[in-house]
Amino acid sequence: MRILIYAMGSAGDVHPFVGVGKALQARGHEVIVATSAFFEDVVTRSGLGFRGMGTVADFERVQGDPHLWHPTKALPSIIRHAVNPSYGPILEVARELNIPGKTLILASSLAWGAMTVRELLGVPVVSVHLAPSLMVSSYRQPVMHGAPVPQWAPRFLKVFQWWIAAKVVDHHVLPELNRFRKQHGLPPTREMINGWHSPDRVIALFPEWYGPPQPDWPTQVRQTGFPLFDESSQREVPQELEAFLDEGDPPVVFTPGSAMDRGHEFFDEAVKTLKLLGRRGILISRFAHTVPANLPDGIRHFSYVPFSQVLPRAAAMVYHGGVGTCAQALRAGVPQLLMPMAHDQLDNLSRIHDLGTGGGLHPRQFKARHIASVLDGMLADPALKQRAAEISRRFDPAGWMARTCDLVEEMKP
Repeated sequence: MRILIYAMGSAGDVHPFVGVGKALQARGHEVIVATSAFFEDVVTRSGLGFRGMGTVADFERVQGDPHLWHPTKALPSIIRHAVNPSYGPILEVARELNIPGKTLILASSLAWGAMTVRELLGVPVVSVHLAPSLMVSSYRQPVMHGAPVPQWAPRFLKVFQWWIAAKVVDHHVLPELNRFRKQHGLPPTREMINGWHSPDRVIALFPEWYGPPQPDWPTQVRQTGFPLFDESSQREVPQELEAFLDEGDPPVVFTPGSAMDRGHEFFDEAVKTLKLLGRRGILISRFAHTVPANLPDGIRHFSYVPFSQVLPRAAAMVYHGGVGTCAQALRAGVPQLLMPMAHDQLDNLSRIHDLGTGGGLHPRQFKARHIASVLDGMLADPALKQRAAEISRRFDPAGWMARTCDLVEEMKP
């Protein structure tokens, strides 16, 4: 079977699909990943086929939009600069690579153009979601920035809230999507809030204990577990990192996310926090200009380190709240402190609260003395550490990936 994977987003969005692609290829399938040229190297080093959708400059332009990290402006920005321009390339790649009767598409949450391909070319589509925030529910609802209705509210209020949210999403999405559909002879789409769920199948790449299934989720949803691919099979642990980990107490790891090019304040506060606590630390960002110069002894900066290589030897993880980083911290069994800014991050914080493995601070609260106080309490809390260790033992990466591949293979083209 030829499997075409559309993976849109940052490294945290693309890495999981590379991991799934490698597993499917190992089962004898031909796998081609269509994503930004920014990720060509990681895809090809994994031995998978590659098709570029947009240039490295395009990726960096989207990444450089300050609205990308705003709690309410992020979605319109992503739709305008990333989703809308993707419709044509998604169809173009599908027309090039489709072998009728032998091709299947895996589409990430933002690859909405794949649904148009499904209609035009008759190619089955499996939607793949990395986080439960994509699953709208009036029961245990996703926790979203700007959503006024609390978790304990009556269901009718939640239903009304999601009706309003659907209208907002439609306002931003439907004009360009329907222009594209009309261009290709298709009728207009009337609503979008469930339009990112393929009617064929939806695979949720998170376990039920992290995102419990709700009665009003689409019936075609199947859950497996976190994919956890982080390039550890492609990168050796830097000797400097190995030496640093060996020479002292477990460090606290700080990262604001792989796409955050405005992390100056985050890292300034991180260094101050580590000084207040008298702890060692690791700062991770490929944007070296955002990291303070002349770091004190006991604090090191690395542009990229696979989390599976460092978190099992860390004291705690402080980060933006992306689900991929969250999964790695849960697997390592370390306390987590989240600073959610946008996207799925606030909902992931709510899941960490539910599990009892960490806490969070609003960006306005992310100041050294406050961070130090919260971190110090976490690191001194034996119940939290025990809970984190218990959650770590629930991980079954090989079993989860096998189940994911089984669900894909069940979808005969």
